[in-house]
Amino acid sequence: MVENGRLQIASMRERCTPAEWQARVDLAACYRLVDLYGMSDMMANHISMRVPGEEGAFLINAYGMMYEEITASSLIKIDVDGNVLSKPDFGELNYGINKAGYVIHSAVHAARHEVDCVIHTHSWASMAVSALECGLLPLTQTAMRFLKIGYHDYQGVVLDAAEQASLLQDLGQGEALILRNHGALVVGRTVGEAFNWMHRLELACRSQLAAMACNSPFVQVPPAVLEETWNNYQPGTRRPYGQMEWPALLRKLDRLDPSYKT
Repeated sequence: MVENGRLQIASMRERCTPAEWQARVDLAACYRLVDLYGMSDMMANHISMRVPGEEGAFLINAYGMMYEEITASSLIKIDVDGNVLSKPDFGELNYGINKAGYVIHSAVHAARHEVDCVIHTHSWASMAVSALECGLLPLTQTAMRFLKIGYHDYQGVVLDAAEQASLLQDLGQGEALILRNHGALVVGRTVGEAFNWMHRLELACRSQLAAMACNSPFVQVPPAVLEETWNNYQPGTRRPYGQMEWPALLRKLDRLDPSYKT
């Protein structure tokens, strides 16, 4: 099952539609990229992707695999009720899904039908900002994109489906949410859009922490400028996020390690 440090997993390509296979490839790429850009937490956290043409079904990682080894065939297909619809043969490892990941991601996929991809991280920067009473500050142009970001108060490890209602209320129709004392959550209409949101949120958190560490007064931006900058980042005023970046990011992965596509 393991050869030269790599899990040997039989291809799932013949067991799914072409549309599902493409979703698997894109999702596996997203896992690799989250790791590559320093936002992974070993095997913790999750990224999920809606299965095209299959109501209520989405793909998620097998609990036990590192992000840098995720492949298209290693992903598990489940429904919004937590039932496993299909999974590869992991042999004696017999990996399954993590309940906390299912509770968070199934809530979003069930309520936000326009969302195809959900990313949740525990990066050091997002965890640090999530613990600050001030939250994410609009200190930089990148952070101003998140001027109206939502916040979800910590209620313990997300194992109880009762928390789904408050999570969805705090996310609203937005794309990004700070999980207090926990981490970050973003959603996107495409996987490329979701990755763009998370990458920029991570940069906003890191830059804030770096500025705070200087122990020097911040330059204040006028509220009207903050509002105008935020508006310039909204879907109605620009092309969809990830549209240009995603193909380039896939080329980057292909140069580094194309095994995500297997």
